Amino acid sequence: MTGTINLVKLCVGAERVEDLETWQAARMAQGGQANPRHVTRMWPKRDEELLAGGSLYWVFKGLVLARQRIVRLEEVIGDDGIRRCGIVLDPQVVRTESQPRRAFQGWRYLTPADAPRDLSTTRTDTDDTPLPNDLAAALADIGIR
Repeated sequence: MTGTINLVKLCVGAERVEDLETWQAARMAQGGQANPRHVTRMWPKRDEELLAGGSLYWVFKGLVLARQRIVRLEEVIGDDGIRRCGIVLDPQVVRTESQPRRAFQGWRYLTPADAPRDLSTTRTDTDDTPLPNDLAAALADIGIR
């Protein structure tokens, strides 16, 4: 049986999770798409594991703050004739605990054991309201997440 693996990627051009949500909503409306899609140069070698329940974890200004479930992978041929991978995502952006990440190019695999937990979507005695990015980064720097 195939296990599950995730991807982690920098969310270039977005400082906050809301920026990603706004950008994806505009792109879906413009293209008449039901799901957002992120196009990347390389096709993941572990595609079966990604499609077995994996997510794309987004890094904002050095912190993983959100994820989206990977729905499917599509071949995309660019205007330059080069084959690329379209990572089709669930439109729901799930906020996660903040997790520091150094800058990198492209994407990296992320095991479920190393992935940050989802923030609760129901109200409890503890408030899961996401911290401002700068505060979350400062806490992560001193080892508190």
